[in-house]
Amino acid sequence: MRKLLQLSRFIDTVNEWIGRLTYWLLLFMVLVGVWNVVGRYLGKLVGYNFTSNALIEIQWYLFDLVFLLGGAYALKHNEHVRVDIFYKDLSPRRQALINFVGSLLFLIIFCAWVIWFSWGTIVNSWQIWEISPDPGGLPRYPIKSIIIVGLLLLIFQGISEAIKNWAILTDNNARGEGVISDREATGFSDRQENNYDL
Repeated sequence: MRKLLQLSRFIDTVNEWIGRLTYWLLLFMVLVGVWNVVGRYLGKLVGYNFTSNALIEIQWYLFDLVFLLGGAYALKHNEHVRVDIFYKDLSPRRQALINFVGSLLFLIIFCAWVIWFSWGTIVNSWQIWEISPDPGGLPRYPIKSIIIVGLLLLIFQGISEAIKNWAILTDNNARGEGVISDREATGFSDRQENNYDL
């Protein structure tokens, strides 16, 4: 189990760094978006267009990168939306069981399924060197490839989460290995604490 937990920590570290990179992409996306709006209205005043289709598409591509690369980071930090009717009241072991089964039966299978069905479209995009149909648009094949990268990151993070939850379920010294904190073991997570702040 120790080797699996080391693998889990490695996956967590990689997705943590990629997630932190997406912070900067988010800032850059907002700056490009602001320039697109300001440039359009400023251009109307002076009679010159300061924005372009390429800048608009860069904004879209940056959003795609944030969404696709940040998904595994959000999963690592348990920030995905969850319909939380019963889950919050369960013990840490039962939560771990739900997370373990969900990772293996839903998350990983769904991501693999999307990769399978999008593979042909992405390969075709590379074969024809697909570009945007808009004048001055950007190539589409690189950003389509990020679909697979983002889903692979989600699969790896799903494996990491399954390992950590399995350690909790089998109680392989999960607290001593740093899988869960004392607060999580007692069923009082940061998310619950934040709910009391309301």
